[in-house]
Amino acid sequence: MGKTDKMVRLIVAAVLLVLFLTNVISGTLGIVALILAAVFVATSFINFCPLYLPFGISTRSKSEQ
Repeated sequence: MGKTDKMVRLIVAAVLLVLFLTNVISGTLGIVALILAAVFVATSFINFCPLYLPFGISTRSKSEQ
C-alpha cells in the first residue's frame, strides 16, 4: 500500500468519525461508517488491503517496492 493510499484512508476514516460524532450520520448507517473507518485505519497501519490481493492492485510507487 502506497503512502498516498494510506493518507487518503486515514482522512476518510477521520471524516466518517467526525460525521458520526456530530450526528450527521446515525443509526445503522452510522455503525456501518464506524466499521468502515476502523477497517480503513487498520489497513493503513498494517500496510495491506485484502481486497487488493485478488485483483492484483498495488498502490506502491516503483521506489517503494
